[in-house]
Amino acid sequence: MNTVIVGVDPSPTAHEVARRAANLAHSLNAPLHIVSAVRGRGVHLPSVSAGASSESAPSDEFAAAYQMLADLAWEFRELTTVTTELLTDDPAAALCSEATRLDASMIVVGNKRVQGASRILGSIAGAVIKQAPCDVLVAHTHG
Repeated sequence: MNTVIVGVDPSPTAHEVARRAANLAHSLNAPLHIVSAVRGRGVHLPSVSAGASSESAPSDEFAAAYQMLADLAWEFRELTTVTTELLTDDPAAALCSEATRLDASMIVVGNKRVQGASRILGSIAGAVIKQAPCDVLVAHTHG
């Protein structure tokens, strides 16, 4: 199996989705690629790795995202090979473009906004499902 990609943001549910994706990647003997998207001007930011410093991040929002990715990479490093990417793009577009770039086998997303009115108006999970170049697993994160 090729790479498993997971999208994260600072929410607790995103951390749970990342944990599930790491366990899935481990069980499939596949690498895990953790992606976070920060809305910006289309600038592609360099990737971070386990233990990387966020000192070069251009703003507080980027610094927090860099640190979050580094922390997750560190946390899951014993389960599988972990890479990360911080992009300035729409989250769904970022996940799908990374899946295409890496020829990924699967994208894992949470169902954070797949409830109520957001289910009709759209969600990141819904947008990924419509655009994905590979399989999509929507992890249930609501109790």
